[in-house]
Amino acid sequence: MPTSDAANANFPRLEGAIRNRSNPNHLMVIRPVKRTVRVYAGGDLIAETKNALRVMEMGKTLYDPAIYLPAEDITADFTALDKTSHCPLKGDASYVALHGDEIAWTYDLPLDGAEQLDGHFAFWPDKVMITEGD
Repeated sequence: MPTSDAANANFPRLEGAIRNRSNPNHLMVIRPVKRTVRVYAGGDLIAETKNALRVMEMGKTLYDPAIYLPAEDITADFTALDKTSHCPLKGDASYVALHGDEIAWTYDLPLDGAEQLDGHFAFWPDKVMITEGD
């Protein structure tokens, strides 16, 4: 049975990668998005920022990257939902709705290593259109 050290040897040593202490094969990398990001819901512009973050995560699989936008750059009036989930890399997520439809999540108290996500929201890609570029 491989040890944690052996498992680490089989996976890339990505610069700045944040690893799950109990499972080093679960990791994420957070990088700034260097272009303007806009989020549209139902054709309406609900967010625009030059300060978005892209989170690339690998766990049981390689997940699609998620883009997180600062709350101050979101113009939508969200409603908090009574729903939470836990990520061992990011912390406890809470969810929000727009016009009664769950649309995004945030980490109110991100774990050590994920502090950059504090005050940011990520959107369900099937609920919004996200564009990058000027």
